[in-house]
Amino acid sequence: MINGVLNIYKEKGYTSHDVVACLRKITGQKKIGHTGTLDPDAEGVLPVCLGRATKLCDMLTDRDKTYETVLLLGRTTDTQDISGTILKECDASVISPEKAEEYIYRFIGEYDQIPPMYSALKVNGKKLYELAREGKTVERKSRKVTIREIRILEMNLPRIRMEVECSKGTYIRTLCHDIGEMLGVGGCMESLVRIKSGQFLIGKSVRLSEVEAAKENGTLTELIVPIDEMFAELEPVVMKESRVRTAYNGGAFSAFCAAAGPEYIPGKEYRVYDEAGHFIAVYRYDGELKKLTPVKMFLDPEEIGQTGKAAEKP
Repeated sequence: MINGVLNIYKEKGYTSHDVVACLRKITGQKKIGHTGTLDPDAEGVLPVCLGRATKLCDMLTDRDKTYETVLLLGRTTDTQDISGTILKECDASVISPEKAEEYIYRFIGEYDQIPPMYSALKVNGKKLYELAREGKTVERKSRKVTIREIRILEMNLPRIRMEVECSKGTYIRTLCHDIGEMLGVGGCMESLVRIKSGQFLIGKSVRLSEVEAAKENGTLTELIVPIDEMFAELEPVVMKESRVRTAYNGGAFSAFCAAAGPEYIPGKEYRVYDEAGHFIAVYRYDGELKKLTPVKMFLDPEEIGQTGKAAEKP
């Protein structure tokens, strides 16, 4: 089984689930999950977790994202993007570049965003976009999102190309819609590219065709980001051979069980390995117990042989 993360460049026309389905076919394994939905018309970075790395999905989904988008002023649609049915059109020439810039920057920080009807969020067990396709509109609760930074890259009104760094759960098409509403002329999203998701950058992403070619020529492992690289900021702890079973089984252990390790700080997390270099888990040091306790395991019990050693290197 392949264990690790692929930095996929999702192309237009694919849903995030389509990408997972394609990768299952290419790799021949079922245990694969993506880390955040991208609309079919959007493209860009989509980290995909394989094997034991699927335990990372929630963690990677929670990380900040950066997008490049084009806002089209003067048009309002039911989907809040260019593909939707036009609800209203206005003359955007009344908006000056200075006013557009001023109003865009007002959205930097935390604001209450109402999720769009055309989204995968569920209300009473049914996805909003399913209700929208039935011609229904339901009340949606606003939720706080954070726009950490907006950089205007090009302004050629009625179009504004900008880069947006934001928290998880932010709808960029809704941001475009809200900016247009505040300006009084309406607006929608014309294009969207995710250029960063957590530590994954668009410049290092690979297309499905590249993954397929790598599988055929035997170089697929070169594209896989190892699980422990997701925790590169954590200091490593190496278990003694005589004590490693404790970590394999997810047990708490004292500092003397480690063959090598840093000075332990209460509340701090560490990467735990065996002496062969296999990544076992992330542990946190409990100052009261004076022990390292498990946070998340990345070695399944069935992969531990009779000797207690890992069957394969992650």
